[in-house]
Amino acid sequence: MAISWREAKECAAQEGLPQVYHDCDADVYGACRSGEKQGSFREGVFIEHRCICMPAHLKTEELEAKEKKFLQENPDW
Repeated sequence: MAISWREAKECAAQEGLPQVYHDCDADVYGACRSGEKQGSFREGVFIEHRCICMPAHLKTEELEAKEKKFLQENPDW
């Protein structure tokens, strides 16, 4: 787990993972494989979280700008 896009990129580099994400429901960042779902279990049922996933090769500034743009264009998401 990470607290920023920068830390998520560091995790991706260390673990050799192709994507970084911001889990908007848990407000954490991280690195993952393509298609990997983020979420939590409640009463034995997996609840998928809303995440913004992007390629780990993007610069931190690009990740921040793309997330900001997406959230502005999708305020109810």
